[in-house]
Amino acid sequence: MNKGTLYLIPVTLGDTPIDNVLPSYNREIISTIKHFIVEDIRSARRFLKKSNPDIVIDDLTFYTLNEHTKGEDIGAYIKATEQGLNVGVISEAGCPAVADPGADAVAVAQRKGIKVVPLVGPSSILMSLMASGFNGQKFTFNGYLPIEANDRAKAIKMLEQRAYLEDTTQIFIEAPYRNQKLMADLVKNCRPQTRLCIASSITCENEYIITKTIKDWSKSLPEINKIPAIYLIYKG
Repeated sequence: MNKGTLYLIPVTLGDTPIDNVLPSYNREIISTIKHFIVEDIRSARRFLKKSNPDIVIDDLTFYTLNEHTKGEDIGAYIKATEQGLNVGVISEAGCPAVADPGADAVAVAQRKGIKVVPLVGPSSILMSLMASGFNGQKFTFNGYLPIEANDRAKAIKMLEQRAYLEDTTQIFIEAPYRNQKLMADLVKNCRPQTRLCIASSITCENEYIITKTIKDWSKSLPEINKIPAIYLIYKG
């Protein structure tokens, strides 16, 4: 028996209309899947119904994959592929397995020789890089910075130094409710000429992607508290 495929299914960023960012091919693939590995079942159900209105949610099987999932459970999640069935991985927003626990399911699939197919969709990390005007040849995604003030200041200065010495764009994120604090810390700890791009609500109606020097940002920071955002710094 041929094995099934593990499909990585992107989700819209915010309330963006699906037709604006996801190809119709994704819907065709979704219609072939009965087993889904998801970060949150409720939001996954909502996305699937929005993407494929005719889908029968009660016919689907969902497996939760988040920071609390045990490693030994993931193998059971993709067991359907060994029976010739397709399995889909859905993130909360954007592309699964990129800054997302779905990567753990992909790792297991690769070890088991299961075909993994990433579908086309929006990635806030790459789209912010595209619009920043920074180096798209060499860049690093650093995830979350430390929460403690001194550790965060050291991390910011280290990333800024890398941007200058290695000619790399440094990308990172923050919990939305700490956006204002992070922006203040960046202004406080970076050189005036260093460039900072702040990107939020990408592909949405209130999309915000602006690049300025730290000196210029210090004059006025955007009000994006509780809105998911991406931060990029690059040499001045």
